[in-house]
Amino acid sequence: MGINEINILSLAYLGDSVYELKVRDYLISTGISKVNKLQKEAMNFVTAKKQCEFINYFIENNILTETEIDYVKRGRNASTYSHPKNTDIVTYKWATGFECLFGYLYLDNNKERIDELFNIILEVLKW
Repeated sequence: MGINEINILSLAYLGDSVYELKVRDYLISTGISKVNKLQKEAMNFVTAKKQCEFINYFIENNILTETEIDYVKRGRNASTYSHPKNTDIVTYKWATGFECLFGYLYLDNNKERIDELFNIILEVLKW
């Protein structure tokens, strides 16, 4: 099955875990050892609001390729029937597009690009 044949929300589901693993790996590498502190610091990366900020930063600064933008838009435009109570639907849809991007890059075996985008996120956060 090719990447284009995968349900876009399934791609976002995968991308969410890829991104979460990247964040956790990074935070542990900084020397944080207490789980509560790790959880607190992860919130700087993984909330829908933050993911929305990151994807918009990528787009506004022409960081993404046309193919990457296509996956973001497909994720953003996917039909969803609910969203978390603590975020608005527009933010949630952009976050879904962000997750789709990471799912696509993972299935495309493009670890270098995942690392590159994550390093840009670290620069944005000034980590």
